[in-house]
Amino acid sequence: MNKVLQEIIDLLDVEPIEENLFRGQNHNTEHVFGGQVLAQALASAFRTVDAEQSLHSLHSYFLRAGDWTRPILYEVDRIRDGRSFSTRRVAAIQNGKTIFTLACSWQKAETGLDHGLPMPDVPPPEALRGDLETYAELAKTRPEMARFTFRFDAIDSRAVERITMMNRGEHPPYKHTWLKSRDPLPDNPEVHLALLAYMSDLDFMSTSMLPHGPLTTNDKNERTVHGASLDHAIWFHRPFRADEWLLFAKESPNAGGARGFVRGHFFNRDGAMVATAAQECLIRPVGDAREKIEAARQAT
Repeated sequence: MNKVLQEIIDLLDVEPIEENLFRGQNHNTEHVFGGQVLAQALASAFRTVDAEQSLHSLHSYFLRAGDWTRPILYEVDRIRDGRSFSTRRVAAIQNGKTIFTLACSWQKAETGLDHGLPMPDVPPPEALRGDLETYAELAKTRPEMARFTFRFDAIDSRAVERITMMNRGEHPPYKHTWLKSRDPLPDNPEVHLALLAYMSDLDFMSTSMLPHGPLTTNDKNERTVHGASLDHAIWFHRPFRADEWLLFAKESPNAGGARGFVRGHFFNRDGAMVATAAQECLIRPVGDAREKIEAARQAT
């Protein structure tokens, strides 16, 4: 397993401190990635659930920015253990304050009705350029982007539309990305669940800004939109492996009130829908972008 992937897997392997209490570390990137906090909270809950049950949904809120220089404590509340379903609530704590909350539900395997949307008709990952190369090229003119590149040393991500900050034109609010770990993962369901949760926050929020491309940066390459994840939900439909190709089909059906809504489906190579994610994010214009939007509003 390559070094960066091993580092991510190690970060998601939270340390037990006391019963129902776990500790997670952060990447040395001057930024706490929301997908990391989500995955660590999920891993903490996983340690408290009967092995016969599988995760079927999670709902979370990002409350405060994390401090990358300090570890994060995860406190698990075993709300309910039923015959078919179990529920857990997790609070991520730093400096005595909750920065993130997670509620998740687990279910014993059952049979029932079965259907799923068909996978979009897109090129296979083998025909696409990797995001690692795209971000490396972008970092030549925008050095601050280099801090995001390391994730693609661990996760092979290939965008179908290849929309990046180098292309500042407007685009409809949808995006398709193939994702998988670069190396095989252990046969541990906790690892695959946590890594999919981690990957579900990669390049998700940006989908809501695609129709407003020219507003995201100005002529000086200064950021003119302040973005942050507000909440995140995932529903798990079928078994999957995070070390096999998954297509993440994303769309943003709405933006308004300085918030963007994004949803996406994960499909395996056989075309089966294995998970669905949804997120609302803060996309608050600042500086010139805010003035342009206000002027356009007054003109209508």
